[in-house]
Amino acid sequence: MDSGRRRGLNSVLSSLSLLCVVLDLQLDGVLGATPVEIEHHLEMGRKLLAAGQLAEALSHYHSAVEGDSKNYLTYYKRAAVFLAMGKSKSALPDLTQAIQLKPDFLAARLQRGNILLKQGSTQEAREDFQAVLKRSPDHEEAHDQLHKADELELLQEEAHETYHHGDYTTTVQALERVIELSPWDPESRELRAECFIRLGEPRKAIMDLTPATRLRADNRAGFLKLSQLHYSLGEHHDSLNHVRECLKLDQDDKECFAHYKQVKKLSKQLDSAEELISEQRYQEAIDKYESVMRTEPNVAFYINKAKERICFCLVKMKEAEEALDICSEAHQREPQNIHILRDRAEAYILMQEYEKAVEDYQEAREFDQENQEIREGLDRAQKLLKLSRKRDYYKILGVSRSANKQEIIKAYRKLAQQWHPDNFQSEADKKEAEKRFIEIASAKEVLTDPEMRQKFDSGEDPLDPENHQGGGGGGNREWPFGFNPFENGNFHFKFQYN
Repeated sequence: MDSGRRRGLNSVLSSLSLLCVVLDLQLDGVLGATPVEIEHHLEMGRKLLAAGQLAEALSHYHSAVEGDSKNYLTYYKRAAVFLAMGKSKSALPDLTQAIQLKPDFLAARLQRGNILLKQGSTQEAREDFQAVLKRSPDHEEAHDQLHKADELELLQEEAHETYHHGDYTTTVQALERVIELSPWDPESRELRAECFIRLGEPRKAIMDLTPATRLRADNRAGFLKLSQLHYSLGEHHDSLNHVRECLKLDQDDKECFAHYKQVKKLSKQLDSAEELISEQRYQEAIDKYESVMRTEPNVAFYINKAKERICFCLVKMKEAEEALDICSEAHQREPQNIHILRDRAEAYILMQEYEKAVEDYQEAREFDQENQEIREGLDRAQKLLKLSRKRDYYKILGVSRSANKQEIIKAYRKLAQQWHPDNFQSEADKKEAEKRFIEIASAKEVLTDPEMRQKFDSGEDPLDPENHQGGGGGGNREWPFGFNPFENGNFHFKFQYN
């Protein structure tokens, strides 16, 4: 029985030995590479690099490094591809490996020193440049870069000192040269961004923080700061995108998640409000913008935006008095906002206060002389003002500009009955009544005809002979439909109020 067990054990051991041999042969086939194959990869990498096909070149250099991990040149050449691809962090370990394999490889030391200098690591960069100069004292580039490393270190110290003293303008000036020398240093960009924030220039801060987020592997703080800056400027979609980048790095980050919930809620309300406006559901849009002000009462942009759009909605709803109040409040908050001035001008037009409408449109034009909508609005308001000094059909009937046809006819019937010439005895009163009666009938004719009313609302009197080619002279309006029933002073008739 023991001999049987021994035979079984020997059989297993033999099988394992054979398996190891087979695996060893297979691994040699996979991982090993002949000098000819390595040279082929290097040659292909060189050609593809020269052709600008960086990803393909990198693949061949990977194979060359795997085939011969002791060749310092393969690491150096792969580092060159990484640098061409803008991946300096990936190039750094390859340059370090090349230097370890060949300590007197000056090209690798110089290249590593240049990367370290651009990353703001002055001490490490200085060591590489000094190592090059130790072996090659007359190396011109190494001398220049060593001077830059010394200059950078002094500027970094100056920038931090002036920042801690609260002199942000001087700090920005110093950091301009710092960033020129070390564009891959996130700390310098973050410091300058902080200065811009304190100087009240958030957009410049964004321009520094955006590249800084790509220079750190885990820059949640940078993404959060970017999100907060965009949020404060009213750019809620950009804010949402950046805070999501933070949560991609760590979905449990408490600060980013809390900010994400706030931005998402507000962004949804703003988008919904604008969609309601596009659908002409103005009262619902007003309600939504009131929700926006409750959601974010502390950021001026969102309060101003809400009031501006509520002003717009009220004008569209022809709620002139309420619109005027909100538009005036919005104008106080943003005196140069041409949209608020435009909407308040339209509210004044609804209230037939044409002079004030003209003033608002003129003020808006001063801020934007090229805006076609403002120019057209001013032209219309000026025409309406001119018309109002001649004849205003809304005032004649005593109705608002938003009155519907039923309200216009009701007002017409009441006034026609009041000013019918048969109600007056003296010749003078009768003539005055005839004049008023004609005006009332003219007003009804214009305001109950959609096309004529549209012309009048645009600043043109459709019954003014001056507005019609071939029209006869005379300053007085003829009776509508071509005859005046009062031409004969003795003419009497019974008026039908239909």
